Amino acid sequence: MKEGYGMQVYLIRHGTTAGNLERRYVGTTDEPLTERAIRALRAARESYPLPDSVFASPMKRCVQTAELLFPERQAELCDDLRECAFGEFEYKNYQELQGDNRYQAWIDSGGMLAFPGGESLEMFADRCCAAFEACIRSARARENGSIAFVVHGGTIMAILDRYSSPHRDYFDWQAANAGGFLCELLPKGKVEESGTEAKESVAKAERYSLKLISVLPSSREWAETRSDLPWDGEEREDAPEQDIF
Repeated sequence: MKEGYGMQVYLIRHGTTAGNLERRYVGTTDEPLTERAIRALRAARESYPLPDSVFASPMKRCVQTAELLFPERQAELCDDLRECAFGEFEYKNYQELQGDNRYQAWIDSGGMLAFPGGESLEMFADRCCAAFEACIRSARARENGSIAFVVHGGTIMAILDRYSSPHRDYFDWQAANAGGFLCELLPKGKVEESGTEAKESVAKAERYSLKLISVLPSSREWAETRSDLPWDGEEREDAPEQDIF
């Protein structure tokens, strides 16, 4: 494979957790998938082609999702693919944060302020994208033709905000639980190398771009197209995200 041409990159958000159903900011809380999410992912397994490599956040919800979708592959866990650290807002929802001046200030900033005791969008995005780059280099060294990232909503948004071509902004890349995007990895052109590690990381981060191929349906959406699966239409598990900014 030359300079990444033709590599397919699946960016998949983990299945639903209890905190997602309650619209909570789920970052560092390591909670598992719901039983309904497990059933939906197991049923949707056949709709996902088997990638050459699977990379995942070490959080329980991502590890479970990777195991359910790709049981033939041992996911490689990357700590820096974790969701944003929401600090003092962790595992709270909008209703619980109403009246908190710090939360209103964060909203008014368009999500640019750091969470109290947590990460800023810039810190979070730099962490995720450095990890993404490391995984891409590993996959290219193995001449992989397709790879999957089983990660968090915010992680996907950070990656595509930086690498998408044509570019779309961070909040344009929200994915449903167990949904996501299929992209093609392309070279962005030659970038000068730098002598310092920090600048070298930035240079390498500009080496690639991601071209959107298709939007992946959530496992729930896929399962609802199957007349042989017992979905009752209640408690939608692809509800709007709350473990992202």
